[in-house]
Amino acid sequence: MSTSVTDLAQVIQIVVAPVFMLTGIAGFLNVMSGRLGRIVDRARIMERRVYTIKNPDFLEQSENELKNLWRRIKLINRSIGLCTASALFVCAVVVFLFLGDLLLFDLSKLIVTLFVVALFLLIFALLTFLKEVQLATTTLQMGKEKIFDD
Repeated sequence: MSTSVTDLAQVIQIVVAPVFMLTGIAGFLNVMSGRLGRIVDRARIMERRVYTIKNPDFLEQSENELKNLWRRIKLINRSIGLCTASALFVCAVVVFLFLGDLLLFDLSKLIVTLFVVALFLLIFALLTFLKEVQLATTTLQMGKEKIFDD
């Protein structure tokens, strides 16, 4: 009985690393969902504003901002999807670590594959998030240039 408890303790120690990764992914998801909420709120404001604007120059500027906001929404939404998929693969790693030990199967190749896929998904999620942040920054810079040109 003590060997099985010792074995279980070792498996739990091994599983702790992916669980910490899940915590990090949850933090990223929290940040990204907060950004998504703010972008959607701004897009709703801009949609209402576009319908009420009479000045053609200001209308064009508002429509451009709205298009940009929709690009950002798509990017952040894609990033959230990739991050969530990464978290699901990490969960699968944890499950197969336990199952492999419980059923005495060698699932090491499957576990490594799932973990590598989870890391790639996380990499793509972070790159997509970076693209959204760059788009937001570029938009702010363009607005700043317009203010100083006037």
